[in-house]
Amino acid sequence: MEINYNDPQGIEKLSNEIIKTLDFPFLTLCIGTDKCIGDCVGPLVGHKLTKKNFPYPVYGTLEHPIHAINLVERLEYLEAKYPDLPFLAIDASLGKYKSIGKIQLRKGPISPGKGVGKVLPVVGDFSLVAIVDTYNYIEELSIHQVRLHLIYKMANIIAESLLLAIQSTKDGVALSKL
Repeated sequence: MEINYNDPQGIEKLSNEIIKTLDFPFLTLCIGTDKCIGDCVGPLVGHKLTKKNFPYPVYGTLEHPIHAINLVERLEYLEAKYPDLPFLAIDASLGKYKSIGKIQLRKGPISPGKGVGKVLPVVGDFSLVAIVDTYNYIEELSIHQVRLHLIYKMANIIAESLLLAIQSTKDGVALSKL
């Protein structure tokens, strides 16, 4: 499922799909770094969720990002700490030009860093991916040209959709499992 970041009903649509797709409760793993605008969707989402007291575990924020350098270590820690929780991985991604601005929700993992040639473990039982730029061979230069407005708006839609999904679910999920 995908939505465009300019869709006026984007938050509601994504929230409804989150409710239908994810297993509750879940751990939110926000991947990226604030050192590169094009890669800070994840940390921005993590920051917003923690500031709004999201009721499930959130890792990867502006203050404590999870990125290529610490991903393996953090993933091992989180899998040991939360062996029974499914992981929702959130990350920025590269795609086709016509996909820029799309947010995709999928069952299954993502491959962080793949678009810039990094080899990292696949992450997540579910994934939310924000397409922020196109893939090209000189990506290191290109991803630094992404506008903060796009990143901020996409991160806001993802965070607000997750918050709305949690508010909308009245299925008796016990937070005490955490």
